[in-house]
Amino acid sequence: MPKKLLLLPPLSVSSAFRAPRACPASRPAMNAARTGYRVFSANSTAACTELAKRITERLGAELGKSVVYQETNGETRVEIKESVRGQDIFIIQTIPRDVNTAVMELLIMAYALKTACARNIIGVIPYFPYSKQSKMRKRGSIVCKLLASMLAKAGLTHIITMDLHQKEIQGFFSFPVDNLRASPFLLQYIQEEIPNYRNAVIVAKSPDAAKRAQSYAERLRLGLAVIHGEAQCAELDMDDGRHSPPMVKNATVHPGLELPLMMAKEKPPITVVGDVGGRIAIIVDDIIDDVESFVAAAEILKERGAYKIYVMATHGILSAEAPRLIEESSIDEVVVTNTVPHEVQKLQCPKIKTVDISLILSEAIRRIHNGESMAYLFRNITVDD
Repeated sequence: MPKKLLLLPPLSVSSAFRAPRACPASRPAMNAARTGYRVFSANSTAACTELAKRITERLGAELGKSVVYQETNGETRVEIKESVRGQDIFIIQTIPRDVNTAVMELLIMAYALKTACARNIIGVIPYFPYSKQSKMRKRGSIVCKLLASMLAKAGLTHIITMDLHQKEIQGFFSFPVDNLRASPFLLQYIQEEIPNYRNAVIVAKSPDAAKRAQSYAERLRLGLAVIHGEAQCAELDMDDGRHSPPMVKNATVHPGLELPLMMAKEKPPITVVGDVGGRIAIIVDDIIDDVESFVAAAEILKERGAYKIYVMATHGILSAEAPRLIEESSIDEVVVTNTVPHEVQKLQCPKIKTVDISLILSEAIRRIHNGESMAYLFRNITVDD
């Protein structure tokens, strides 16, 4: 028997190109995912994730799932454990003592998120490393500029940082940089935690820090003092190589070339410009790392009659023997923010106090994600802060 053919009805154009059905409510559309954001920590150690956890708690978000670890051969490996496609990603990286490892963690995580199709990658780096190497020294290099180029190449599109050592560092980057200030938190600490702060005087431990000290003094309506003299070792006094190549004996000089004789730079004896007798001395700076200069300044202020001495700085790196030197010095209290992990140093020296700045970092993250103005975070902030 001949086989019967099953004839199907002709396929109409409207049915062939029918629009797909709408996604159920349980499955969000692709555009909805693009409006989200994630916060990751570029370091898995407990000391470095503390700030990241404080920020996510204020944002009401969870810390992104990732694993950052060192292999047996010393290489850094980063694994992202969730989808980040089309989202704004904020990488929080605090800089511990191993600076180079922290930089590699940040670079590798940024590149991993870039290859995972994140929409924007914003680095939250409260203390920017290598910021002291932002000027040419002898035959060295401007390492801060190199690091800025590496971050851009890795995929970062924006940076949030705090109190750059030199504000001109922002010009090294090819993308936006928000340089937040810690001065409102330190000023609040002075007003609330230092008894009889009206009898205080703001001190700059070198002429280079005078502008910052003046800004603090004007807002607190306090006096100003500046330490000046041979005990200070400022960066500007270092030989920057402009006498290169070195002078050679019996060298031939062009007969028409007569350069003026440069006088050798000689610092005057150490002096304190301003009255600190019978007052509280508050030394302000941006970084406290090697504390020898702060200890020397405290001794001078004690000799001049200051009865209590505070040191306030944004970044408390406190390297090497800093906790022991502070404990044995005339300094009564060192106040720093939590831009850099320093829990071990606090255990070694009870004089070290911490001010939390996670509030302003979390608000900066929220405003950048929502496309809001950052001007509110810079209210009453001067250029010299």
